[in-house]
Amino acid sequence: MKSSRRAKRMSRSHGRHKKQAGLNLVSLMDIFTIMVFFLMMNQSDVEVMSNDSIKLPSSVAQAQPQNTINLMVSNDDVVVQGRPIASVKDILAMNADVEIIPGLQKELEYLASRTQASAQELELGRPITIMGDQGIPYKVLKRIMATCQKAKFTQISLAVQKKDSKEA
Repeated sequence: MKSSRRAKRMSRSHGRHKKQAGLNLVSLMDIFTIMVFFLMMNQSDVEVMSNDSIKLPSSVAQAQPQNTINLMVSNDDVVVQGRPIASVKDILAMNADVEIIPGLQKELEYLASRTQASAQELELGRPITIMGDQGIPYKVLKRIMATCQKAKFTQISLAVQKKDSKEA
């Protein structure tokens, strides 16, 4: 039996719509390749230094932190590179004429002996970053900084939380 034109057209149309749509993987691979290159080129060299027990003071400083030895001072402990060195109570209990914290000085000298100092470090001193809770007493911070200076870590940076320019 002969089919009408309309029946032929309908069968062709149904035949076209029965095919499943294919997934074009070339386009997806292009997108993922571009994303990988973008992320590789824009990766940050800054290590996120975070500790829940420390609340950093706010500042509008624009300088980015460098990768140095980290000294964290919470309300309870002094920690160098993740190792507890002294307690804040012990530092506060020290005599008023004592400015150097012996355990901290010993640890800093050990860390300094592990690496060879560059010519710039010999001239200016080694760098260190102090992450101190905003509530620690000034007396403790002063003793820590004096100990760092005694151990030849004289490029002292204080870590702060960046404040938005609107808040400044």
